[in-house]
Amino acid sequence: MRVLVIEDDVELAQAVAVGLRRTWMAVDVAFDGASGLERALVNDYDVIVLDRDLPGLHGDEVCARLVAARCRGRVLMLTAAATTEDLVDGLGIGADDYLPKPFDFPVLTARIGALARRAHPAVPPVLRHGDLVVDTARRRALRGTRRLELAPKEFGVLELLLAAAGRTVPAEELLERVWDEATDPFTQAVKVTVSRLRAKLGDPPVIETVAKSGYRI
Repeated sequence: MRVLVIEDDVELAQAVAVGLRRTWMAVDVAFDGASGLERALVNDYDVIVLDRDLPGLHGDEVCARLVAARCRGRVLMLTAAATTEDLVDGLGIGADDYLPKPFDFPVLTARIGALARRAHPAVPPVLRHGDLVVDTARRRALRGTRRLELAPKEFGVLELLLAAAGRTVPAEELLERVWDEATDPFTQAVKVTVSRLRAKLGDPPVIETVAKSGYRI
């Protein structure tokens, strides 16, 4: 899952990013509305955590432009204002969810996960393929009765391939959705991660390599 955090409070933004990365999310950070909007329109994010009260380009305007551009990412708006009117205004602009500050981090994480599962097409919380079961909410994977001990990127790749429901997923898409923007686009990270994932999944093989196209389950 790839998340963009747009928050002008540098300390808060970095703390949120660190916390989300610990829950196996790939996170990019922008500290103002203009750079956040640019990142959101260029990259494919599952969820955009957007502070409403941004200086310069206001969060309301960022949200409105994302909606106008038909951005795929779901928008979770953060604000220090917590009145009913603020909630109605935020959702009316096009935000998918609204969380007042201060917030409990587990609540933020749960809402991000819920929004990601509502992406188009909707992804169920539990993904299955034969004897392979992946619980995206609890971040658990089973092959038969065997618990798979997966690293965060391995889990992210497996989740994305299962969610694709048989569609071939290019390595470029895996890199964009599972890794963050700091990753070298010419890295062999996807190939190495898929190789390790295959070893952990065991036999019979689950992940198929489609020549010059990508991977699929």
